[in-house]
Amino acid sequence: MGRGVTPPFTLVGIDHVVFLVDDMARALRFYHDVLGCVPGYSYPDMGMEQVWAGAALIVLWDTTHPGGAAAVPPVQGGRNVDHVCIATSPFDRDAMRAHLAAHDVPIAFTAMHGGARGMGHSFYIYDPFGNKLEIKGPAEYPDGR
Repeated sequence: MGRGVTPPFTLVGIDHVVFLVDDMARALRFYHDVLGCVPGYSYPDMGMEQVWAGAALIVLWDTTHPGGAAAVPPVQGGRNVDHVCIATSPFDRDAMRAHLAAHDVPIAFTAMHGGARGMGHSFYIYDPFGNKLEIKGPAEYPDGR
C-alpha cells in the first residue's frame, strides 16, 4: 500500500468515459434509442456530445469534426479502453434480448459475474463504433435478498 498518506479526496465512482466516434448522428441514435441515455452537455465547437447514463456521463467525440482532431488516435485501429460497464435496474433477460434484437444490436455474450454491486447478469454488446459495453443488472442473491 501507500506510505500512510491519505489522498485529499474521497472516491465516488465513474464520472464519465470518452468514446471516439466517426458519425455523431448514428452514435446519438444508439445511445438514446438502445440504451435510453438522455442528452447531457453539448460542445459543438469540439464535435463533442455528452449523454447521461444514470448518474454518469458518456462523452461522444467525433473524430471527423475539426474540433476532434486532437482525439484521433496516433495508430489506426488502436484502442485504450476494453469496455465500459453500465449499471442498470433489474431486467428480464428475455426482454433485454428482444429489445437488442429490435435495434439490430447483436449480443456478443452474456455472463453472470461480480461487479461493483455484486454478482449479477450482464449482456455484452458493441456500439456502432466498436466500443464494447457491458450492460449489468444489480446483484442477485441465491436467497432472494
